[in-house]
Amino acid sequence: MSPLATAPLTLSCAGRPVARYDPRPDVGHRLSPRPCLHPVTTLGGVPVTEFAPADHRHHLGVSVAVPDVAGFNFWGGRTYVRDQGPTELDNHGEQRHIEFKLCDPDGFVEDLEWTAGGCLVLRERRTVATTRLAPDAWALDLTFSLTNPGAEEISIGSPATNGRPGAAYGGFFWRAPKEAAPPAVLTAAAEGESAVHGRTADWLAMAGDGWTLVFAGATAETRRDPWFVRTGEYPGVGSSLASRARLRIGAGETAVRRVVTVVADGRLDRARAAALVRKAVTA
Repeated sequence: MSPLATAPLTLSCAGRPVARYDPRPDVGHRLSPRPCLHPVTTLGGVPVTEFAPADHRHHLGVSVAVPDVAGFNFWGGRTYVRDQGPTELDNHGEQRHIEFKLCDPDGFVEDLEWTAGGCLVLRERRTVATTRLAPDAWALDLTFSLTNPGAEEISIGSPATNGRPGAAYGGFFWRAPKEAAPPAVLTAAAEGESAVHGRTADWLAMAGDGWTLVFAGATAETRRDPWFVRTGEYPGVGSSLASRARLRIGAGETAVRRVVTVVADGRLDRARAAALVRKAVTA
């Protein structure tokens, strides 16, 4: 494929298509356009992502989404304003695909630019790869490196750092399918949304009707980010780049995060979830 191609890619694992990556999804500016993975499926063909659902139109499958980068909204929807609440602002940014540096059936390396207000805010190098773990499980390995191209420090925030407790979303985000019953969610030591949300854990599993997702930070720095978890309002899991304080990136500096997600058929118990994560992170 040409480095400048922008048609959606089909990612395969063990010869089976498991994900579609769209570098330029056709969504409105208010949704903060950004490349995303959707649909993503288990090896058995069960879908495990949702795109622009009615409850949150700006949830785009699997993406890197940040609600506050130097005051610009790269998450979509309303912006949380301190002492004012969620507010409609004309501050939405866009993640623009520049080129694929490498593109294979099982993954790619992509360069992007985060732009807003006519300015280049961040440069990103994104690496995505698939790995087969078992006949019923595979792993999606996603690394994003955010570089400040400017001459001044830039900072990343969240609704939590802007005054909304418990809302430290922003970073890697996976929107799962909404089903008749909320999904189960657990870590090695806790279970339920209230017990795992906003806390760090080596891995976190979400299980629905015929599927399980197991998320893990694959670097020490990524593991220090608390998990953002929703099950009751909607099913979603993400990382928290700015949980208690803004993440500051100096001029020319880069912030890197790597999240590996096990995608499995059926419902995994703790022991198997942990074993598959260990295999995925060291693969």
